[in-house]
Amino acid sequence: MGNYISNVNSSILYLIVAGVLGFVTIMCLVFMVKSYRAGIKIGMDKQVLRKTIISSATFTLLPSISILLGVIALSGSLGVPFSWLRLSVIGALQYELNVAEMAAQSIGMSGLQVSDMTMAAFVTIALVMTVGILGGPICNTFFLKKYLNKVQQAPKKESTGKPGFGAYATTAMFVGLCGAYIGAYVGKAIPREGSDVMPLLVALMSAAIMAVFEYFIQKKNVKVLENFSLAASMLLAMAIAVIINLL
Repeated sequence: MGNYISNVNSSILYLIVAGVLGFVTIMCLVFMVKSYRAGIKIGMDKQVLRKTIISSATFTLLPSISILLGVIALSGSLGVPFSWLRLSVIGALQYELNVAEMAAQSIGMSGLQVSDMTMAAFVTIALVMTVGILGGPICNTFFLKKYLNKVQQAPKKESTGKPGFGAYATTAMFVGLCGAYIGAYVGKAIPREGSDVMPLLVALMSAAIMAVFEYFIQKKNVKVLENFSLAASMLLAMAIAVIINLL
């Protein structure tokens, strides 16, 4: 296991990832400078532009906590460099954790336990995670320009004023996705040898905490909570799980 940990956290991987992230950072700075100059050109106040940059940078700190949690969760099994890369450029927290877990189970592992990991398993999981998310960039490259106007338009509403079929279809697919994972947790919680109720408890606690945040966001109009509701619900649910295990 020691060789595996050292391999997935090797210096060469850190250098490769640092190069990729350095390039992305430079591109972000280039676009920021170009946007700033464009704002000045159309007559926007410099103080307003500077305040916008500062406020944007500030408000990105809280949402990034959930990304950091994802890096921490993945790095124990897949190493820091790969986890850092996946969640810094194109990956999403919900996607990376779920796909990594499914890929591990598909090759006969019980999960992402570092004690079971090998370099062959790492390569397989990394390949599945990478290939599985290529659909978005490929579709954007070849098809987004054609449908850009439709993408930018607000969702159409029916004559009754209610959202159209697309809004309901998206919600239904998301609920179905969540239901699939909750079903797996329920299956693990069924009393039998090797059963584990903790994943289901953590999921339910996360949902309950998120529901509280949504209440304040939607009903009380505390929109600032949107920036860290995901991270806070994860942290609180994990903290409660740790406390339960200690009891």
